[in-house]
Amino acid sequence: MILFFDKLIAFFALILLSPLLIIVAVLIIIDSKGPIFFRQVRVGRNLKIFRIYKFRSMTHSTSRFTGEVSENLSTEEKQKLRENFQTTGTNDSRITKIGKFIRKTSLDELPQILNVLYGDMSIVGPRPDTPVQEVDYKPEQWKQRHQVRPGITGLAQVSGRSNITFENRINADLEYVKNKSTLLYLRIIFLTFYQVVSNKGTN
Repeated sequence: MILFFDKLIAFFALILLSPLLIIVAVLIIIDSKGPIFFRQVRVGRNLKIFRIYKFRSMTHSTSRFTGEVSENLSTEEKQKLRENFQTTGTNDSRITKIGKFIRKTSLDELPQILNVLYGDMSIVGPRPDTPVQEVDYKPEQWKQRHQVRPGITGLAQVSGRSNITFENRINADLEYVKNKSTLLYLRIIFLTFYQVVSNKGTN
């Protein structure tokens, strides 16, 4: 049932939001040089690797470490790479003018509708991490959170979004995996919509 809702919501969202998507794409082109989309390797269901789509909100750089690592690396080697991988902070100087706006309003996440249509993601689920972020979790936590497809939004996001601690985010992700249901899925979608409209929990 959830897969049906995923495809249905993503299909109609792509159609209804296409004018907005085009406007954002044009603003990104005008604002700074570089591609419209930011693509990055993420870990999906059953640890399958895929590329996530986002609207580019930062200055373009081909030398930036994107979190992709070889499966043959040891835990120690991954830990060293993890130290060089940083998630983007609110005041990061690389964020463009339009990037600040689309990140605050979560518009940068909209291209992930394509990931849902491709079957890599769900509307609701744990947010997808990069391979190098595996070292942030206990082995059993990493495996458990990837028993479901990652989502555009999730229980952790409606529990505080950017204000939630990492430990609480893990707990929320695992709670969703354990209690996954159509009712919980729809509830999280409603709460996400409410947060975006009311601008609560954003950076």
